[in-house]
Amino acid sequence: MASTRSLLVLAVVGAMVLGGAPAASASLVVPIPPGPGDPLVPAFVGAPATARPYPGFPVPRHPFMAPNGSSNMHNDAYATDAYETPGPLGRDPRVTSATYGIQECATQTFDAAGRIVALCGGLLDRQLKLIERRTLRVLATYDLPPPRPRPGQSPLTDVCGGAYFYLDDADRAVVATTNGQVRVIAQTSAPGFAEQRRHDLAEHLPADDCLIALNPDWSGRIWFVTGGGGVGTIAPDTGIARVHRLPGERIANSFAVDETGGVFVVSDHALYRFDAGADGAPVVSWRRPYDRGSRVKPGQLSQGSGTTPTLIGADLVAITDNAEPRMNVLVYPRGRADGGRPASCRTPVLPPGSSATENSMVAVGRSVIVENNYGYTGPASTLLGNTTAPGIEKVDIHGDGCSSAWRSEEVAPTSVPKASLASGLLYVYTKPANRVGIAAWYFTAIDLRTGRTVYQRLTGTGVQWNNHYAAIYLGPDNAAYLATIAGMVRIADSE
Repeated sequence: MASTRSLLVLAVVGAMVLGGAPAASASLVVPIPPGPGDPLVPAFVGAPATARPYPGFPVPRHPFMAPNGSSNMHNDAYATDAYETPGPLGRDPRVTSATYGIQECATQTFDAAGRIVALCGGLLDRQLKLIERRTLRVLATYDLPPPRPRPGQSPLTDVCGGAYFYLDDADRAVVATTNGQVRVIAQTSAPGFAEQRRHDLAEHLPADDCLIALNPDWSGRIWFVTGGGGVGTIAPDTGIARVHRLPGERIANSFAVDETGGVFVVSDHALYRFDAGADGAPVVSWRRPYDRGSRVKPGQLSQGSGTTPTLIGADLVAITDNAEPRMNVLVYPRGRADGGRPASCRTPVLPPGSSATENSMVAVGRSVIVENNYGYTGPASTLLGNTTAPGIEKVDIHGDGCSSAWRSEEVAPTSVPKASLASGLLYVYTKPANRVGIAAWYFTAIDLRTGRTVYQRLTGTGVQWNNHYAAIYLGPDNAAYLATIAGMVRIADSE
């Protein structure tokens, strides 16, 4: 029923966007339509921040990916979701937007020229887009296979071939498609896109399975995971694919890789470290089962962890579980021979009875930050003044365990949060409850050290400003970018 309501909501948004003006094209940029509630809520709350750099840890540049901060949804091979570069400080921040119809560009990367390369999708289509970052003008598109209906899956939450891709070291987009292919797509000088290579994995996928995410290891193999519990590799020279199956388990998230050859995958039952065998096939180095709870919580896509594994420093990996009444942050040693060692720490987070996340944690120094998504079941759940459960929590990791450092009561229904180490800020996309029924969406900056909300900038009011699980990104111009179900938003300090 929630899915049906959300589909109706998208139909209404479509009428608003397409009825008001044509979608943005290569020669035209049309803003996301404003909502009638814009004049009734504050446009800016708080005060500009002063940059206070926060200590991080070295994240090695992956030899087969674009530079850190530009390569994939979670910024780098470690999936830290943290940038070394500055973000908006709230100095008279300006909001720019562009609508692309009912199409969300959930994964964004930046090429060597600083342009956005984005994987975008709606209910009926998938596209790569090349976007000029200041104006959000579309420079080129490349059509990908459309979504295919799958039994038991809502088109609003199906991550098959539409959520993840990465930009490689040659500015090529490596994309998992809905029809079981991995395509390597280069840019042309026009500007435009041209397919350079295609790996067809259909023979390795059961009829009800699909590709979810992919990343390279430090040897150049392309690793991929499937919704039905497949973990596979593609040899860079021959294109030969090999798959390891996890019987009775499913995968709904991306994964992280490190320079030792480790590939860290979380299923709905356990956290794994994989390494490549002598023939390049995936081999399980260790398996860590966790408390998967007894239900799919509202706000999650599966009965299990909702996080992409996050690598911390040179030695740790972190996920969340799905425990009741509170989920836990779990931190483990990640070495190849560490499977028998105890967990580094386990600590409950967020409010009892209403804790869930479907987003990767942010790693800053020896800490992780987790966002609460409990209660989000689609765009209908945040209509008007409605919103989801509050909570953003920072957990510090010590030599003898871990503990909560702070908890913010901000409400961020589904944003993949990001940190700027240079600015000392955490960025989230929030939607406070509103007694008079105004759906106000804010780009929100939180102090990494204290958890205090520093400032909030209104992007817009109405369902068309809902990000629906899309991430926040910081560009090479220190601006922030995020997708909504109706287009793209840029937030930048005034010059």
